[in-house]
Amino acid sequence: MRVIAGEAKGRTLKAVPGMNTRPTTDKVKEAIFSMIGPYFDGGIALDLFAGTGGLGIEAWSRGIERTVFVDRERISIDTIRQNVETAKMGSAAEIYKNDAERALKALAKREQKFRLVFLDPPYKMITMDSLMMQLAQNQMLESDAIIVVEHDAAHRYPEKLEYFDQLKHAKYGDIAVSIYQYYSDDSHQDGSESDVNE
Repeated sequence: MRVIAGEAKGRTLKAVPGMNTRPTTDKVKEAIFSMIGPYFDGGIALDLFAGTGGLGIEAWSRGIERTVFVDRERISIDTIRQNVETAKMGSAAEIYKNDAERALKALAKREQKFRLVFLDPPYKMITMDSLMMQLAQNQMLESDAIIVVEHDAAHRYPEKLEYFDQLKHAKYGDIAVSIYQYYSDDSHQDGSESDVNE
């Protein structure tokens, strides 16, 4: 695993020891950033099931101002810290050991708003639409924020959710990526629905 582009390009990132964490491959990571960027002009990113921290580090390397990393496993937190140090992110990284829902509640109290959110949970978890709603209802997203959901290709998230339109859906073997854009009620245009077909 490596940082593909930007300020930390070429730096090698550690994997989490053991078999419980499945890092996003460089191929899939490159595909994700070609769909959502590939570069950014500031803003804050949230890497909620951070694992190695690879997605959040890549976002920072490509211009995100700061990334908040969350994972509930101590071994992942230790790996994220090492990878953040390798990338030389310094104060641009915030790292928290917590589960996703508790982390969102804590961040909501800080009135934190995110431009970019990565949701790459263990594949048995298929409740990312619920977490997206939590982000929206707690007003934690900038207008037009992007949500990247990585999930089992056998599962299909809705093309439309309240507050969200699906922009892209792509499969890479047994992995799928669904990308959503957040809209506040006043910014959504009627008639903007579009079908996303395989």
